Amino acid sequence: MKTPINLNNPLLRDWTGPYGGVPDFSTYTISDFKPAIEFAIQEKLEEIDKIANNPERPSFDNTIKALEISGEKLDRIHSVYGIYRSNLSSPEFNIVDTEMSPKLAEISDKLYQNEKLFSRIESLYKSENKENLSNEQKRLLWVYYSDFVREGAELNKNEKEKVAKINQELAGLFTLFSQKLLAEENDQYLELKTEADFNGLPEEFKNAAIAEAKERNLNVLGCIGNTRSSIEPFLTFSNQRNLREKAFDIFVKRGDNGNENDTNETLISILRLRSEKAKILGFNNFAEWSLSNKMAKDPQKTLDLMHSVWKPAVEKVKNDVASMQGMVDGENENFKIQPWDYRFYAEKVRKAKYDLDQNEIKQYLQLENLREGMFWTAGELFDLGFKQLFDVPVYHSDVRVWEVNNKNTGEPIGLWYFDPYARLGKRSGAWMNSHRDQQKINVNVLPIVSNNCNFIKGNSDEPVLISWDDATTLFHEFGHALHGLCSNVTYPSLSGTSVARDYVEFPSQLLEHWLATPEVLNKFALHYKTNEPLSGSLVERIGQAANFNEGFATVETISSSFVDMKLHLRTETINPHDFEKEVLKEINMPSEIVMRHRIPQFAHIFSSDGYAAGYYSYLWADVINADAYEAFLEGNGPFDKVISKRLYDTVLSVGNTIDNEEMYENFRGHAPQSDALMRARNFPVES
Repeated sequence: MKTPINLNNPLLRDWTGPYGGVPDFSTYTISDFKPAIEFAIQEKLEEIDKIANNPERPSFDNTIKALEISGEKLDRIHSVYGIYRSNLSSPEFNIVDTEMSPKLAEISDKLYQNEKLFSRIESLYKSENKENLSNEQKRLLWVYYSDFVREGAELNKNEKEKVAKINQELAGLFTLFSQKLLAEENDQYLELKTEADFNGLPEEFKNAAIAEAKERNLNVLGCIGNTRSSIEPFLTFSNQRNLREKAFDIFVKRGDNGNENDTNETLISILRLRSEKAKILGFNNFAEWSLSNKMAKDPQKTLDLMHSVWKPAVEKVKNDVASMQGMVDGENENFKIQPWDYRFYAEKVRKAKYDLDQNEIKQYLQLENLREGMFWTAGELFDLGFKQLFDVPVYHSDVRVWEVNNKNTGEPIGLWYFDPYARLGKRSGAWMNSHRDQQKINVNVLPIVSNNCNFIKGNSDEPVLISWDDATTLFHEFGHALHGLCSNVTYPSLSGTSVARDYVEFPSQLLEHWLATPEVLNKFALHYKTNEPLSGSLVERIGQAANFNEGFATVETISSSFVDMKLHLRTETINPHDFEKEVLKEINMPSEIVMRHRIPQFAHIFSSDGYAAGYYSYLWADVINADAYEAFLEGNGPFDKVISKRLYDTVLSVGNTIDNEEMYENFRGHAPQSDALMRARNFPVES
């Protein structure tokens, strides 16, 4: 029997207001989540049972379409729940999260293991009448059928029960891993106690460190938070080598300190359960299961790609390190370059080789100007307009909202939420979320997407200046947002970014290219004091240095990809420390660099199954991205209207309505060519 509905619970109410309704964050409290989720779960399961037990003959409308529109209330609640989980975490919320995560995971098991429901889907999929469906309907039917099979719909009762139990255990472990990692990031920091501790730091970064110490009520001059957005600038600019080492140490040891927040036992349990689940589902290992619905399909294909790029990247690193070591020796210092030295001396080499100082560039990279630059780019490429809204409820005062529209007609196409700043309770990194997927089954439902970052806010009377790398990340995440906003499909399961995991990074990585275009730099890279644009010579030097340090970035990322894939090819229990050392030794990891994500803090693969055995996706998608950008270079340049329209028509607007390989070939005219990546990174191409 369904739990009686509490009409006073705001999470159970429909979203109201303009744009098809928006979440009313002003009314939600953490205590609302548990009863709302429990009610919505029951409602969703009753809807599934009604579809499964429909006495009418299975049809697309009474089965597949019915599934697509089921669980709307739970979808809305889950969206708000995810926002709290990523942006507003607290001890009070964590209690709810720990209890509710397994219950939310249980829904999928009850869906995929419903024999009557699968029977209806299977009969439709194998029916000759499916040829009467539209191409999008056939694609959706294929997605449902293949997902059900992949998740164990054909298993016997005992096997299904085992998989369900594993899935619920995993959900709890994912939550535990995330909570431990966030606690490590919140609780650890580097104290700056003397004026000398600020030596080398840019003025605005120094001010942000002072503000951070005040916010934490610390009796010190400044504080460097234990997040990438704080640690990496410190490692780049601080000339206090002992402090760089301390900052590096707390960052790379997150989750690996033998304390209550140590993640090693948690991740070992995750790996064991994944391996067990894969075997029950008929796969040799979790990597094979994970790639069964990706473009790559075969783990060996991903390893071959990694190896093909690894060797030239390592050679590039060796050459770069030699230049850095020359700097050290020239300063009469007696040490070998260590990982906490790499960014600092790379910056020195960049300045000497290209007369390019990141601090100099940063004076032109104002966050708000670059946001406007992204809007302008989207307008030039895809005819999008942006209008800020001030009457839409938000979950934090830092969050702002824009209407996204067709700038020619003024017709709204969606909403974009922007949450740019770091704060306690917000997970580190940068990401895009879809809070409501575009669809038009019965009415045209507009997408709601967000971009979330962790820039350092600093003083309220100063513009926020960000690094070139951070600016690149800003454009990257906006590429994901555009993928969601430009979606123009009928069914939500095929909407926006609902593509293969190793394809989803393609549009986002592609958009990064537009940051460095003269059109964007000249209009939006304006000095924060003089409002003067970057000089022509500086723009030219930025172009010349575009591939500088590419070896570092490639090695840092691919080493994590190797470790991820090899973790999930193993079936026996591993010791994380020994395994990490073993794999890095095997691939000849340069000693001056560490993985971008060490195993104990690898949230991409241990906070969910999302990127598990899938971190290679960034490299895979970069091959596609490099090949795609060459289409613009072969045409009339980055703002070629014909090619950008083809990109919109064949990629951004079609979601997952077409096979992803076919989708790309519709845009490019051929399959992606890996040589394009080697050219883009200025690596040698083997003949």
